[in-house]
Amino acid sequence: MSQATVAKYMARYRKPPSQTWRTILENHVKQLVSVDVFLVSTVSFRILYVFIVLAHERRRVVHFNVTEHPTADWTAAQLMQALPWDTAPRYLLRDRDRIYGDAFPKQAASMEIGEVLTAPRSPWQSPYVERLIGSIRRECLDHVIVPDEFSLRRQIAGYLDYYHGWRSHLSLEKDTPDGRAVEPPELGRIVAVPQVGGLHHRYERRAA
Repeated sequence: MSQATVAKYMARYRKPPSQTWRTILENHVKQLVSVDVFLVSTVSFRILYVFIVLAHERRRVVHFNVTEHPTADWTAAQLMQALPWDTAPRYLLRDRDRIYGDAFPKQAASMEIGEVLTAPRSPWQSPYVERLIGSIRRECLDHVIVPDEFSLRRQIAGYLDYYHGWRSHLSLEKDTPDGRAVEPPELGRIVAVPQVGGLHHRYERRAA
């Protein structure tokens, strides 16, 4: 009996198509945040630690803070400040840095947030927050001198104002995390407005 004959009469069982990883991420994007800590050196070679919380849905930074002496209790307090009880997501993605200690997981559990830990030395498993940190460095911190903690906090806050309101994202269809209104030509000519101390510009229409 030929293969074609067997194939013709053989019962076929089709499994329902499973969701792709991209679909799973899209389904849960509103319930995901990432946290990370990165280091910045001051002009006097002091090391400052920046803690940052990124919501995946609109690539929006919901909280950041700076300290010279990070502790597990400090990071746990940042989580509580960043995500009030009525806005806590379902999942939190982070690495296995010892800076989180035991206090951070306990705080997340008390807020009913499930932690998803990346594999050791695998920053690509948390791509959104890693890309954000890279953007902060390339587009801001690599071009300024940081004298102290206050200055660093001010520099990052200024960059995030630009990032949220004017920096476009391909993943958001060239929109910004906060959203931008479309300005028709009738509003006037296009003018450039300096942002982040002149490192960047925003472009808007103004009447002559």
